Amino acid sequence: MMNRRAFLTGLGSLGAGAAIGAALWQRHRVSHRANAASTAPARTVPASPRTGRALVATARRPELFNKDAKPDVRGLRINTDLVHQMVQESLAAALGTKNASDAWKELFSPRDVVGIKINCLGGRMISSHPAIVNGIIQGLRTAGVPDNNIIVWDRFSRELADAGFSVNATGRGVKCFGTDAPGYGYTDEPIQHRSVGSCFSTILASVCSAIVSVPVLKDHDIAGVTLNLKNFFGAIQKPSIYHGNRCDPFIADLYAHPLIKDKVRLTICDALVGVFDRGPGYTEDGSWQYAGIIVSTDPVAIDRVCTQIIETKRRESGKPSLKDAGREPTHIHTAAQLGLGTDDPDKIDVVEA
Repeated sequence: MMNRRAFLTGLGSLGAGAAIGAALWQRHRVSHRANAASTAPARTVPASPRTGRALVATARRPELFNKDAKPDVRGLRINTDLVHQMVQESLAAALGTKNASDAWKELFSPRDVVGIKINCLGGRMISSHPAIVNGIIQGLRTAGVPDNNIIVWDRFSRELADAGFSVNATGRGVKCFGTDAPGYGYTDEPIQHRSVGSCFSTILASVCSAIVSVPVLKDHDIAGVTLNLKNFFGAIQKPSIYHGNRCDPFIADLYAHPLIKDKVRLTICDALVGVFDRGPGYTEDGSWQYAGIIVSTDPVAIDRVCTQIIETKRRESGKPSLKDAGREPTHIHTAAQLGLGTDDPDKIDVVEA
């Protein structure tokens, strides 16, 4: 486990200049048929490379909320340097490496085009936080991934801007924009996989060879929770048609598509502020400052652990369990049955970073 020294220095804002070289991006604007996976060698990273068990790391620092800090776009006063440090320490703990640099290098190659899939659906108050994303960007740099090969993305550029990100779809540096940006959009034809048939974001399908998923710790009024697995409803054109039966099996079937399961190498859940009731939007009395980050390479185990955190907060607040509320997140078990990861608590090791 890492000591709590500051790992990152000199981190610029996302808006200072943003990702993949102009020539490369121009080619993607002209044609989305390029196979992004060919930009890097295929890599398979098991959930817990050293133990054979799913490993989920949690880092909680209540002191990250600092009343003396300058308020961000959401009015939060947080110690961003501490958030950056938490990202590095929790990743090292999740992979069982001596330091974060080794962990980043184990997961990513300088040849990768890395998409950071954030979640801005909940609006300004409950979207993936820029401080966490900045920590991820700096970590990717330690693995040798050029700024020109990093893109922060979600559905709509306007939602990214509203969440505090500086949208940039041109030039050099780390890029940040939505699927709706000119020249991108969705695949020309729907892609069918199991129960789901939809057009996919070309950012996912044609541009990125690897993905870091950055969901938010949130309750969901239909699916029970919206965490890593459901984060990729934001990568298809019409997710609203897949909300029947609490989104089960649709969430799991979508994630099982090779464009997702073979590209997502890491999940870093933003648990700075979580939603435990009436999600996925923000309400003051349905949210709380968890002051944490949760990390894993097992896409199912992290959702199981995060669900338990939400259930615990619901119980403490006098709310019924998600099952008793009629929205048990059964899609997590469905995902485990498809072999995407484990949801068995007896096969998950939770470690503190």
